[in-house]
Amino acid sequence: MIIPGYESALLLAKDPVINGEYYRILTVALLHGGLLHLGFNLYSLHLLGTPVEAFFGKGRYLTIFIGSLIAASLASLTFNPPYVYSIGASGAIFGLFGALAVGGKRMGVDFRSIGTIVAINFALGFIMSGIDWHAHLGGLLGGAAVTWVLQRTRER
Repeated sequence: MIIPGYESALLLAKDPVINGEYYRILTVALLHGGLLHLGFNLYSLHLLGTPVEAFFGKGRYLTIFIGSLIAASLASLTFNPPYVYSIGASGAIFGLFGALAVGGKRMGVDFRSIGTIVAINFALGFIMSGIDWHAHLGGLLGGAAVTWVLQRTRER
């Protein structure tokens, strides 16, 4: 039970990132809600990460993944109430969707199939409880932005 008037202070105290544990922005991808959650994330990471890494190289792939993860975590922290916690790597995986959307034409990827998969996954986020669609959207936009910057620097 939360005492009225103390609610915001209590919720702020419960949020470790706001209290300085910034490493949680990255380590959230190491935690999963069970073997099925971990399995889906690993399978998705393999399917999406392989072509992105092959096209951009290991260093740029890592930049895209970590940039997506940070964007996903910040979106989750910003738009979810302080008492809502998120786990998993799916925000960063959505960043790989963003990378494929931005670099897909050069990579020879069919954008329509990517759009369909992203739409289905977003729909699942609204239909099923416990899925942080804020993190997915943040990762998608973060991955697209990082990829766009990397492509511009590559052209120079």
